[in-house]
Amino acid sequence: MATLNERKVAVVGCGFVGSASAFALMESGLFSEMVLIDVNKEKAEGEALDISHGLPFAKPMQIYAGDYKDAGDAAVVVVTAGAGQKPGETRLDLVKKNVGIFKSIIPEIAKYNKEGILLIVANPVDILTYAAVKFSGFPENRVFGSGTVLDTARFKYLLGEHLSVDSRSVHAFIIGEHGDSEIAAWSSANVSGIPIHDFCEMRGHFEHEKAMKEIAENVKNSAYEIIEKKGATYYGIAMSVRRICEAIIRDEKSVLPISSMQHGENGIDGVALSMPVIIGRGGVEGSVPIRLSEQEKEALLKSSETLKAVINESL
Repeated sequence: MATLNERKVAVVGCGFVGSASAFALMESGLFSEMVLIDVNKEKAEGEALDISHGLPFAKPMQIYAGDYKDAGDAAVVVVTAGAGQKPGETRLDLVKKNVGIFKSIIPEIAKYNKEGILLIVANPVDILTYAAVKFSGFPENRVFGSGTVLDTARFKYLLGEHLSVDSRSVHAFIIGEHGDSEIAAWSSANVSGIPIHDFCEMRGHFEHEKAMKEIAENVKNSAYEIIEKKGATYYGIAMSVRRICEAIIRDEKSVLPISSMQHGENGIDGVALSMPVIIGRGGVEGSVPIRLSEQEKEALLKSSETLKAVINESL
């Protein structure tokens, strides 16, 4: 069994998301080695070459195309492989296609890599995270999805724009499914410790219900709008992958809303969805209970039931 190389990452799938993620990871300086794996070896080779040509402007790194055996000692395996979301298609429409793909690739990864972390990015990410747990046999703390990390970033960005404040000072989460049943957790949202409604009023905004509905809808529909306009989303998710990898490799103990298996929290069991957790070198190190209203708890339960129904149909 290969000894883990803490400075090595593998990216499985070299489509828009995989390639953008590989580029973001090259720029991060987190890793000294990166292997790109794709069913189309030439595509992986082309991306490795293209990204490598930027190395004189970044940190020294070895970037190359390889196969699953080359991922055997990777500390993190980022899985973006799968069919992309087409205009007019929901993330859940992708289920059957991508579960089939995961049935072949996840056991291949697990055959060679026994100790690394599996970061699932392909959509529908919650279903595929659940599938990856089942197909890999890995402990659940080492298999999780990018979940609502990007949705949460969109939420913070839009709130920052609405309030004319640095989005990094906004503390708020999108939870539940990464998709149409996701929930904006307004009850725990704040700007540097000031409850969101209080801060809104400080900035001259008083129509809370209207603004809340509009911002939550804009977050939920962001991906659809981008896909309609340019065919795919990849820069935002690439930065999300980079952020999650930072938390892992630097053992930051960061609180991020990744998609992981639930076991009774908020009455949810046997499904993967996004809730804030502590992320470090060991993967998921513990859940972070946030304040939720009864309405938000009900919506979260409903979101989990939606996912569970799809899991029962497709796995």
